[in-house]
Amino acid sequence: MKRLAVLTSGGDAPGMNAAIRAVVRMGVARGFKVFGVRRGYTGLIAGEFVPLGPRDVGGIMERGGTMLGTTRCAEFKSEVGQNEALRQLRSYDIARLVVIGGNGSQAGSHALSCKGLGVVGVASTIDNDLVGSDATIGAATAIDVALESVDRLRVTASSLGRVFLVEVMGRECGYLATLIGIASGAEVIVTPEVPAEPEEIAMDIHAAYERGKSHAITIVAEGAKYNAEALAQYFQAHQARLGFDLRVCRLGHVQRGGAPGVADRMLATRLGAAAVEHFDAGHDGVLLGIIDGKVTGTPLAEVIHRKRLLDTSLLELARALAQ
Repeated sequence: MKRLAVLTSGGDAPGMNAAIRAVVRMGVARGFKVFGVRRGYTGLIAGEFVPLGPRDVGGIMERGGTMLGTTRCAEFKSEVGQNEALRQLRSYDIARLVVIGGNGSQAGSHALSCKGLGVVGVASTIDNDLVGSDATIGAATAIDVALESVDRLRVTASSLGRVFLVEVMGRECGYLATLIGIASGAEVIVTPEVPAEPEEIAMDIHAAYERGKSHAITIVAEGAKYNAEALAQYFQAHQARLGFDLRVCRLGHVQRGGAPGVADRMLATRLGAAAVEHFDAGHDGVLLGIIDGKVTGTPLAEVIHRKRLLDTSLLELARALAQ
């Protein structure tokens, strides 16, 4: 019987479980014996394989995170780690691997693919910064979770007439910050792609008050030149001159923890099923994502050497709408 394995790697993302479910059930339907790998590449090196059937993945689609667990594995970046992972796969007679994860995870996919393993990547990261997909698993839910928090903070900001600096995740990509900022009506959005100095941000906040607003929300991407902590320190040091009171809220990992919404469940299901279909058709060495509404495979070599760019026209839209 044909065999394949599936693992989740890197940061967890809402929808990973739906992708696992789709890989397992489509795999069984196409005549594969499917194994799950616990703890990502760490478990791959350690040989932590578990057989999975349709009933083993029942009731997981609505759960956030990943039933298989995930890690960031420094050992896998070495030749020794990669060769041991291949040895473990061969010991189970597994020649195909589905890797559900983001940039670092797909770099691992590429390394294994270059060594002759059949690998298909599935685009999954809340940061939505992968080349090869217009949307990645987890991003939509992370935005919804953050948006609810910002809406709640605005109630307090309005009541007290304060400035709130809200830091959101996204690493070096401002996608989350931009969409959360637009959807929440934030007065200021700060991203890594468009660096802003503290004085510029202070001027934008003052301009909001001058337009008659009673409060201001500033959404700050964690990877910005000045993150929320750095901005808070600057504003505190110059509070007498700047003349406004502010509070800082770092949403952090709470963004990862939501139950996946319909968009992420559907995206994960389509990509997980497509991974098995690619193997069944004799194709591998690609990252699967959605481009223009269609499941598309992008060679892993192209994915790992490029970064998906933020559409900065969205920031121009946000500035216009904040008036």
